[in-house]
Amino acid sequence: MSDLSNPPVDTLQSPIGQPVRRREDQRYLTGAAQYTDDVMLHGQTYGVFLRSPFAHARIGAIRLDAARAAPGVLAIFTGADLAEAKVGGLPCGWLIHSKDGTPMKEPAHPVLAQGKVRHVGDQVALVVAESYLQARDAAELIEVDYEDLPAVVDLASAADAEASVHDDVPGNVCYDWGHGDAAAVDAAFARATHVTTLDIVNNRLIPNAMEPRAANAVYSRHDDSYTLYVANQNPHVERLLMCAFVLGLSESKVRVIAPDVGGGFGSKIFLYPEETALVWASKRVGRPIKWTSDRSEAFLTDAHGRDHVTKAELATDADGNFLALRVRTVANMGAYLSTFASSVPTILYATLLAGQYRTPAIYAEVKAVFTNTAPVDAYRGAGRPEATFVVERIVEQAARELKIDPAELRRRNFITEFPHVTPVGLTYDVGNYAAHLDKAIARADVAGFAARRAESEARGRKRGLGYSCYIEACGLAPSNVAGALGARAGLFEAGEVRVHPTGTVTVFTGSHSHGQGHETTFAQVVAGRLGIPVENVEIVHGDTGRVPFGMGTYGSRSLAVGGSAIVKAVDKVIAKGKKIAAHLLEAADTDIEFENGEFKVAGTDKKVAWGNVSLTAYVPHNYPLDKLEPGLNENAFYDPGNFTYPSGTYICEVEVDPETGKTTVERFTAVDDFGNVVNPMIVEGQVQGGIAQGLGQAMFEACTYDASSGQLLTGSYMDYAMPRAMDLPSFDVSTTVTPCSHNPLGVKGCGEAGAIGSPPAFINALTDALGVDSIAMPATPERVWRAANRVA
Repeated sequence: MSDLSNPPVDTLQSPIGQPVRRREDQRYLTGAAQYTDDVMLHGQTYGVFLRSPFAHARIGAIRLDAARAAPGVLAIFTGADLAEAKVGGLPCGWLIHSKDGTPMKEPAHPVLAQGKVRHVGDQVALVVAESYLQARDAAELIEVDYEDLPAVVDLASAADAEASVHDDVPGNVCYDWGHGDAAAVDAAFARATHVTTLDIVNNRLIPNAMEPRAANAVYSRHDDSYTLYVANQNPHVERLLMCAFVLGLSESKVRVIAPDVGGGFGSKIFLYPEETALVWASKRVGRPIKWTSDRSEAFLTDAHGRDHVTKAELATDADGNFLALRVRTVANMGAYLSTFASSVPTILYATLLAGQYRTPAIYAEVKAVFTNTAPVDAYRGAGRPEATFVVERIVEQAARELKIDPAELRRRNFITEFPHVTPVGLTYDVGNYAAHLDKAIARADVAGFAARRAESEARGRKRGLGYSCYIEACGLAPSNVAGALGARAGLFEAGEVRVHPTGTVTVFTGSHSHGQGHETTFAQVVAGRLGIPVENVEIVHGDTGRVPFGMGTYGSRSLAVGGSAIVKAVDKVIAKGKKIAAHLLEAADTDIEFENGEFKVAGTDKKVAWGNVSLTAYVPHNYPLDKLEPGLNENAFYDPGNFTYPSGTYICEVEVDPETGKTTVERFTAVDDFGNVVNPMIVEGQVQGGIAQGLGQAMFEACTYDASSGQLLTGSYMDYAMPRAMDLPSFDVSTTVTPCSHNPLGVKGCGEAGAIGSPPAFINALTDALGVDSIAMPATPERVWRAANRVA
């Protein structure tokens, strides 16, 4: 059920707001798409990485003779080769300072292991051969002397472990960061009538995009250049980091192409060792080298998500008004600092701890630690799901302890005046939180819940209802603020609009699509602004050789930031078009209006069509050449002045069989405020996918390492459970609208909301059903059975 899906398409209206079918799906569904593994280059060779079987070990001798003599082997490279070539380590893109002002510890992250391996799957050598099978067979012939070392695995005790993941970081603490007003929080707690306390674990997750990571690198001798095909979410950032910080190459000599990408969810934002090694090795081999991860490699080496241990305390007065929130979190960085890892449990987490509530004082402490596990970085939502889980779990618990209806306690503490500056540094520009709470309550039939619970009890089942009122910060911005907070890159976006003589348009955008439907949505925006058919707009992305620049796709920034850059470029096109039309119509350009694909002289019936103006720009026989250049091509950069703040209310209803521990999600209602909606069908798909991912975390998914050896125990789908269609209900998805006040489209972003709001809604429903304060994610049948039957 949805109020977003299948409204009629009105072909007479602007395509903006219409459920236009995704144009790119035609090639995806007919096998015409081209993914990185589909790219076959002349002289193609194949790379395979030898990976460490140990979580922590010193590397002794590496014997390569047998492998080098194996059939088809062209070259083998180790960390010593890269060190000799002075190849740098992978950089981290965000600098965090500890509470005492010292910068975070940034130990080396070598492309191929040097001296030590630090997690199972750490890459030790690259084998290049004529075929994949030959490379794989040769890798098995390499002999490595490892000195096994104690592994640091447990997140909570990593700072107290005797062993050090990095010799230059004793104690394993990357940073010990604080945010907010600690003194104000202490004072508020001192006068509080009630304090609610919860210990919370946000379980580690393994991203599982349909397409594993892949890369194909080729070196060209004739101009000393490189081309890298890679499954990546932001090719310009990939090129920048690789060239400037690792390989020391000029960006003009490296072209990065991200063709069709089969999903990312954050795991393909980062610069990884594999593609970097392939670019470097392609010149040494003199032929293109392809590597495609298999699923086992992906489990071991893709950056994981979440992995927090938190203690939260909420202080309230006698009427349930929030006074202060105190949060202490230990966050896992894994073995190395991934590209944006340091920002996730700090800038993207603690700044969202206000939620939708006017809590006067908040203080958060975050201690980030290294462990002998895969690196942890941004995963769908990146910090916002973790913050929302903390806030919405403790608010729900406070409501139960105070014996106040959970919806009423939330409503009582909602922010109602905007703009609103939170005590953790964000400024919410607009919002109407009561509107989506009210709509969700009505659509979820909360009034009928008591009867449904009684019916479940009559059958020996337990039924519960849980709320989650989330807010997130999307469209990461602005660059100067981000820079002050430690970002080592800008957060703008670029767009170019090229009008052809026939009036068709090609748009070049730095926002990369990996399943979001950009080729449809961006075309709708441009077509709507220019008054031309959607099919007359082509979208180009994912190629540093064609797109001027771009910061990529993550954090639900594509439409709010990338779309705004495109709109600015379109506005420049229209402004020039008015000058051309003014000349054709013998009028002043200030008198020209543009609407529905026509330039008109205000107050008259004189007009000229879009196609005539575009043709005139390129066939300037009747053209003011002394005042205007020929052509109709504009580009623009957009650096947003603030985040956007999507919000919503999710209500989950579950039924539990106490004899088996099986939990069934009976109803799930999602009401989101994404600002203006360009394509409601795509929005609905994004929300449904996000909810499925969030319920996957809450119900099924958990990345688990052996506590002593550091071996990954959930290294395949046999052990890492993913949600299936039969595990989930039909979601009731709808929206309310408060347009964003500071971008030209009034949009906020929808890509991560479902994954943010759904875990606490489910756990709140489950704890309500079981009558317990807490249950760990994932709430497996065993855990539920133990809780239902009070078995420790």
